[in-house]
Amino acid sequence: MGNEGEPRTDDHAPDGRPVRRPEPELSPPGRSLLPVPAPIPDVTFSICVRERYTDDDGDGQIRYGVAVTTRLPGVGTLCPFASPDGALATQSLVNVELGEKGLAYLDDGLAIDDALAALLNADDGKPERQLHGVDGDDTFAFSGDECNDWYGHVVGENYTVAGNLLTGGEVLDDTAAAYESDAHGDAPLAERLIDALAAGHAAGGDKRTDLSVQSAALRVCTTADADDPYYNDLRVDASETPVADLRETYDTAKRGYEAVLEKYADGANG
Repeated sequence: MGNEGEPRTDDHAPDGRPVRRPEPELSPPGRSLLPVPAPIPDVTFSICVRERYTDDDGDGQIRYGVAVTTRLPGVGTLCPFASPDGALATQSLVNVELGEKGLAYLDDGLAIDDALAALLNADDGKPERQLHGVDGDDTFAFSGDECNDWYGHVVGENYTVAGNLLTGGEVLDDTAAAYESDAHGDAPLAERLIDALAAGHAAGGDKRTDLSVQSAALRVCTTADADDPYYNDLRVDASETPVADLRETYDTAKRGYEAVLEKYADGANG
């Protein structure tokens, strides 16, 4: 190896001349740079929810949920993130790492404000991002000023709703109102999240009506030490009726889950 400032002699061009390797880029002190993601088209609107409840043993628990729909295929691979520590949605010009790292930070115990603000501040694409979610104590919502109209977000006591490329603000208002009308209701959270998406979709939803192939997804997690039902992590990756198909998928998955519970109740075998 050469001296400092000289090319590494273990790399050579075809003619035998040494080739200098570029020095790795270092992050500024106190700042962690996110890799620049490949551009991903805008993801449209979503809702993140936190609900406290008491389990059958009398212990306090929290369930988290996130649901999203857009006029693009495969939104479930990009936008929704949930764990027993919170729920997030990353959208507009999507940077998936904001969701992945944001959830990892929540799982490590960081507050949602600190975690997501730090990630956005390290992202050169911040003006084009939307990022929102909930943890056990707080909510967070950000819409960059270069998101595509109509865009914005709504923050409630235990939920956040955000969207871009919408027909108007009524999409978010109706999504929020539908959730609030049955918050902590008897129906499973997954079902109520679909109801909220349906309300936003009926209000106009994604304005890109020339894009017929759409998608929708939901995820629900809980702090309870129990297996999640099959219907708590569902996707419709390519459909012209994504919210209706997500509801049908949910109904089918719930029916299948209940059939399994019945079949194996009391330790019964095949």
